[in-house]
Amino acid sequence: MADERPLLLMVEDDIGLQKQMRWSFDRFNLMFAGDRETALATLRRHEPAVVTLDLGLPPDADGASEGFATLQEILAFAPATKVIVLTGQNDRSNALKAVAMGAYDFFAKPFEAEMLNTVIDRAFRLADLERENRELRARQTGEMPLDGLLTRDPGMLKICRQVERLAPTSATVLLLGESGTGKEVLARALHQLSPRSDKRFVAINCAAIPEALLESELFGHEKGAFTGAVKQTPGKIEVADGGTLFLDEIGDLPLPLQSKLLRFLQERKIERIGGRSEISVDVRVVCATHRNLRELIAQGTFREDLFYRLSEIVITIPPLRERAGDAALLAHSFAQRFARQNGRDRLVLGEDALDAISRHRWPGNVRELENCIKRAVIMADGAAIRAEDLGLEAGDQQPMLFNLRQAREEAERQAVLKVMAYVDGNVARAADLLGISRPTLYDLLNRFGLR
Repeated sequence: MADERPLLLMVEDDIGLQKQMRWSFDRFNLMFAGDRETALATLRRHEPAVVTLDLGLPPDADGASEGFATLQEILAFAPATKVIVLTGQNDRSNALKAVAMGAYDFFAKPFEAEMLNTVIDRAFRLADLERENRELRARQTGEMPLDGLLTRDPGMLKICRQVERLAPTSATVLLLGESGTGKEVLARALHQLSPRSDKRFVAINCAAIPEALLESELFGHEKGAFTGAVKQTPGKIEVADGGTLFLDEIGDLPLPLQSKLLRFLQERKIERIGGRSEISVDVRVVCATHRNLRELIAQGTFREDLFYRLSEIVITIPPLRERAGDAALLAHSFAQRFARQNGRDRLVLGEDALDAISRHRWPGNVRELENCIKRAVIMADGAAIRAEDLGLEAGDQQPMLFNLRQAREEAERQAVLKVMAYVDGNVARAADLLGISRPTLYDLLNRFGLR
């Protein structure tokens, strides 16, 4: 189970002080960096909302130049990050300079853990409030993270930001995820946010077209190339010239066509079936699949060189069951849309229906949810959609925890259980893996009756 504690990056090169911080701030999910390069790499990968930064970093451990450079790069990459600068006791001028550069606050070393905890808490609350305000403004102006995608899940919001950064580029993108998770929505967003948006977005499902016809669909054909080829016909790749080509279910592309697609990706030229001249095509390629391509490579049904050509950028989309709160959020949106379409504007989701939606695991993901709500709107008898209108299987349910303290305790209990089993009861090793002190772990073991 993922650590649900707030992620806090502490940039500190003193190993002894790092150990002290682990004890003092164990209610946060702590990550440490001892230099500028590690700090920036951690920031880019995990995007923590709050960072504590010691100005005295190597190679200028006795000065502040390296700390200032790190602060500048952090704020350039993620301006909304709350950076709490840690300075020497008599270093007020550097502290004020850091605040002027954009730091959230400063704190003198040696610090009092309780007071610094309070400052960090305040920084997290402010970061959450600013994020919620940004999302609210986006919803009010109709500018959601991406057109057609509704989410409040941090993981999906991170993916939205990735798509926004990738859209202006020409990088080939591979979208991975279960069926129904919204891969085509993201592919269309990559196109709509790109300089190619005024050109065509062309989609083709590689699993839906018979192998005998797929080559012609992709590459086109000349008149007389085969029986039935009564006229010259451009393929999907050629039609997408200047725009974006979306190859859905790329894992089902037959091997003979994989080699031909690879040649196109390398040379950006195609030949129509029956043709003798090469045609240059400028197109951005986005692929998607629900299949495990590495397993297909091992089985010999997917080319390894094609995989590496397609996976310049890989985005893995989480299933709906792992996107906190999104099922209910999407259900409200779908219910409103289908209610308007069916002339039932006042129809709402009942409490028991929302409970059932939140408990269901949604193996078919967003597509299953959408169809479920559409059916429920039609079948609902009164002014509210009830649980029985949804037609969900009772066996595919997961426990609901709305009380934050209960949810936190259950998450902690599960984490402790798994780690203690993993380390065969070694408390010291378990505490290290959990990122908490041994006394804290002993307290948890006693609380959960695991000793």
